[in-house]
Amino acid sequence: QVHLVESGGGLVQPGGSLRLSCVASGSITGIDDMAWYRQAPGKERELVAEITATGTTNYADSVKGRFTIYRDNAENTIYLQMNSLKPDDTAVYYCFAEVDLRYGEDSWGKGTLVTVSS
Repeated sequence: QVHLVESGGGLVQPGGSLRLSCVASGSITGIDDMAWYRQAPGKERELVAEITATGTTNYADSVKGRFTIYRDNAENTIYLQMNSLKPDDTAVYYCFAEVDLRYGEDSWGKGTLVTVSS
């Protein structure tokens, strides 16, 4: 099984920045794509950014130009650098790993809360 642990959430003022981290452990060789999702109160969980095994990235329109997803393979970690944060970015952010079925099931972290407020 693949296990994911997020960190880096907190309270930040509008216009500020945060960097979220997601450390993977377990059957890490089975991981293909990874992604960040978020869920705001009363809203559906939505895809924020994803990165493929080959390094291709995709972003939600709402965060393009402000957020960057990248990985550090040596530390089995992906990051989400969030700049120019807005109140609408307030949500619980979840790390996700697509896992080859030979190694287990797709995996979700427990989430880290990001609050953007004055």
